[in-house]
Amino acid sequence: MSIKNANRKTYYESIIESGYSRRDFMKFTTYMAAFMGLESSMVGQVVKAMETKKRIPVIWEHFQECTGCSESFIRSDHPLVADLILENISLDYSDTLMAASGHNAEEAKQESMKENYGNYILVVEGAIPMKDDGVYCTIAGRSAIDILKESAAGAAAIITFGSCSAWGGIQAAYPNPTGSVPVDAIIKDKPIIRVPGCPPIGEVMTGVIMHYATFGVLPQLDSLGRPKQFYAKRVHDSCYRRPYFDAGLFAESFDSQEAKDGHCLYKLGCRGPVTYNACGTMGWNNGVSFPIKSGYPCIGCSEPDFWDNSPFTERLENVPGMGIEATADKIGKIVVGAAIGGAVIHSIATNIAKKKELREAEECGEENEKNIKA
Repeated sequence: MSIKNANRKTYYESIIESGYSRRDFMKFTTYMAAFMGLESSMVGQVVKAMETKKRIPVIWEHFQECTGCSESFIRSDHPLVADLILENISLDYSDTLMAASGHNAEEAKQESMKENYGNYILVVEGAIPMKDDGVYCTIAGRSAIDILKESAAGAAAIITFGSCSAWGGIQAAYPNPTGSVPVDAIIKDKPIIRVPGCPPIGEVMTGVIMHYATFGVLPQLDSLGRPKQFYAKRVHDSCYRRPYFDAGLFAESFDSQEAKDGHCLYKLGCRGPVTYNACGTMGWNNGVSFPIKSGYPCIGCSEPDFWDNSPFTERLENVPGMGIEATADKIGKIVVGAAIGGAVIHSIATNIAKKKELREAEECGEENEKNIKA
């Protein structure tokens, strides 16, 4: 693919040349606008941006990771989203996905960074080991530390895909033998967008890039540097098992009938009440499921130090948002009590209303009789 910015195609040109129709393009822009949390009136702006803006050059570095984030990205259920990584973002370097290798791959990266200095996006997947001068992650004789610093120097922004590059991940879990750290522990002078998860949802990853491509600015971030479009709500708030939590109905074991019937998995260690992610609303596997729906509690993989928050089958003591000292057991009792109280109040109110109607009917009947006699 061409690296010179002048020869880069627009997103629309790339999509059409890939064999998609104008109708497919419109579906794609509407789809992505919805995922980015934009109102329908903003679809036109997304369309215009995709039609006129050149594809963003991307340098994608891999360090201490399992490649699960890349796997998640390329397995998105929407065909155009799946093609985005290879066709639409001008992926100039990725040692996992690019066809070139060895010296050819390195030359392509160096040329892209030089030609697009200050304009490309750096994607980082994986943590960076610091112990023993970074010897535990060495690529072509160079440490991950040196490679990261070089690649970050000319980047307009850095996106950390996955909890490893965002927080340190499993590699940084106790006792952290290689001294692994997240990207922001090394790079201090660049805007960094955290897109955590183990791995993140493919459409979330795509949506972050599309937001930057459309508006030319980073999406609004929360206090931890995560895009609010996808990390503003707890998994707990959008979970289909939430009504059972509110009713105090919990599964006591994984093989119980209650678990199969959809009762809340809080007592089995679910981290949904303290985890901010879009799993409950966007889903996985073509949007049809997510871990809780498949029968396993959320392990909080998008939160800092999630691996050290184990054992994952141990229940949380307090549940945020339900009162400072409230626990799930107490919540169930309160809800049941409120329901009974509400039923009693409703019953009394109904009886009063009925008596009032009878009294009014009797008075009306007596008045009618007087009129007839008169």
